[in-house]
Amino acid sequence: MPVNEPSRTFHVSFRLMSVLACLAGAAMPLHSQARSTSKGGTVERITVHGRALEGNLSGESPDRRVTMYLPPSYAAERARRYPVIYLLHGYSGTDETWTGRIANIPEIADRVFGSGAARDMIVVMPDANSIYRGSMYSSSVTSGNWERYIADDLVAYVDAHYRTLATRASRGLAGHSMGGYGTMRIAMKRPDAFASIYSLSACCLDANLNPSVERLAAAEAIRTKDDVAAAGRGRGFGPLVWLAEAAAWSPNPKNPPFYFDLPTRDGALRPEIVAKWAANAPLAMLDQHVDHLKELHAIAADVGDADTLRASNEALDRLLTQFDIRHVFAVYEGDHVNHIAQRIEQKVLPFFSQQLAFDERQSSR
Repeated sequence: MPVNEPSRTFHVSFRLMSVLACLAGAAMPLHSQARSTSKGGTVERITVHGRALEGNLSGESPDRRVTMYLPPSYAAERARRYPVIYLLHGYSGTDETWTGRIANIPEIADRVFGSGAARDMIVVMPDANSIYRGSMYSSSVTSGNWERYIADDLVAYVDAHYRTLATRASRGLAGHSMGGYGTMRIAMKRPDAFASIYSLSACCLDANLNPSVERLAAAEAIRTKDDVAAAGRGRGFGPLVWLAEAAAWSPNPKNPPFYFDLPTRDGALRPEIVAKWAANAPLAMLDQHVDHLKELHAIAADVGDADTLRASNEALDRLLTQFDIRHVFAVYEGDHVNHIAQRIEQKVLPFFSQQLAFDERQSSR
């Protein structure tokens, strides 16, 4: 059932629900790095190999760290199988974003599951950082095929090594900021892996047809790997975010040393590259994937009223409405990060508890 929001604080729209999922690809053996048991659930830090990331031109490792949260009942109820939430972090984050940086998922999940506010679920938190601080969860010969890594390699590995309900009806996909972008992008393009999605303050939704030449000049000035390392030591996002987007959205295997094209050259815009970036914006892509989104069982999205991304997230709400795609959308009191932990506790986990299939007999929905 849709999530109810207090009308005094939130604007909520209800549209049409859809179903999504993904082909399960093979993955390499589990390498358990660490395990800790909280008062309720268990946290495991593992490494999952991604065939979809092999051979990328940026030299990103295909062996990716993943933080696993196993609910309180997992160790005791050995015959029980569980729905799974895949939770994607934002730009400049890692899997550890979800163990204390903006939200402590193990503590939150213990509290929510322990109180009965949501039923026990497994939570999977992959590391999608890169040499440019973010993969954009896209498909590129330069940065790697992160769409397939999340939807194929990771899902297949988790289903093979943990007691999951291995069906799309029992899988949810969620993410914050860049992870919200990845959630929407993967949901549109992979209607065979995840049944329900929740996007928190998604970035990069709209097509920027006139990017700042002045800001891109700092990205153009980065010529070597030493320059990349120096830029990475700076505070804030800086020019590396442009490089991350170029590696994801405008790869060029004939343009070493970085193997991508920027939307400017010598201070002048390059319309053909701007067009490639614009084509990767979910608001530009959505009308090509309406049928896929209508296959989803449940769609939810929210954004803070003081978030600089509010306008683009509200535009997503309007576009979903325009195409009669049923969904839940909320604007809440907050900025880009200050209430993410609260939203996960009060909205995201209860949403998936209501929408995912907890019984194999429900898996055909």
